Amino acid sequence: MSNLKRNRRIDKAFKYVGIGCTLFGLLMLAIFIGNILVDGLQRIDWDFLTSLPSRKAEKSGILTAWTGTAWILALTAMIAIPLGVAAGIYLEEYGKKNRLAAMVEVNIANLAGVPSIIYGLLGLEVFGRLMNLGASLLAGAFTLAILILPILIVATREALKAVPNTLREASYAMGATKWQTIWHQILPAAGGGILTGIILSLSRAMGETAPLIVIGALAYVPFVPKSPMDEFTVLPMQIFNWVSRPQHEFLVNGAAAIIILLLITFIMNGIAVYLRNKWQKKITW
Repeated sequence: MSNLKRNRRIDKAFKYVGIGCTLFGLLMLAIFIGNILVDGLQRIDWDFLTSLPSRKAEKSGILTAWTGTAWILALTAMIAIPLGVAAGIYLEEYGKKNRLAAMVEVNIANLAGVPSIIYGLLGLEVFGRLMNLGASLLAGAFTLAILILPILIVATREALKAVPNTLREASYAMGATKWQTIWHQILPAAGGGILTGIILSLSRAMGETAPLIVIGALAYVPFVPKSPMDEFTVLPMQIFNWVSRPQHEFLVNGAAAIIILLLITFIMNGIAVYLRNKWQKKITW
């Protein structure tokens, strides 16, 4: 058998193995989502969305969980987005390309892979104890903001790198300053990629549980938070609380809450894809 035929057979074998692994993963995902839908759809109604947690499963709802999630997302976005986008702009457009910059770039990329519980320990010490924020919404938002900052910085830099240098040169040739070029030319052109990074990073923050558990967020909160200094819970923690109980009714509640969380995540990811595609159609180089 010639080397060419052997290589073709190996390529075909890898192709079928890849297809099989993909189908297996999709099948497992379909089984998981199917079980969740079968158990949880029956429980989702208006009362479930607007009721406070209760010791009785049939009266328990996710009002405090989804309002806490909304608070956390809003506060995290207000803290992380300006810092992450500004840092990405500085590193890509203003920072010098030297050994120190390369080291900073590598460390930022590495921070994106740090286990989230490490950020929880950092948040507990710095925000919870040193800044005396306790187990408040603000402490949780600062912790999650630090967690998603590397993702935002990397996404911003990659979006800026995708803008052709000819656009910058044309702007400079017209007499624009560096900041005018960035504000009026580069950022509008890179906006789709930056928005995609923002939404995907917030999607990750919404699903995080370990950092919030470490800083002391509660699994049972019988009131709706009204200020950034209030104690709180979020949907992932409420789900964890319910599925850890032995009663089947609480497992049904957990499945319903998982459906709500998945729906929000899918919507956010869908918006990210839509904005990216829409922006790409608007931009012509």
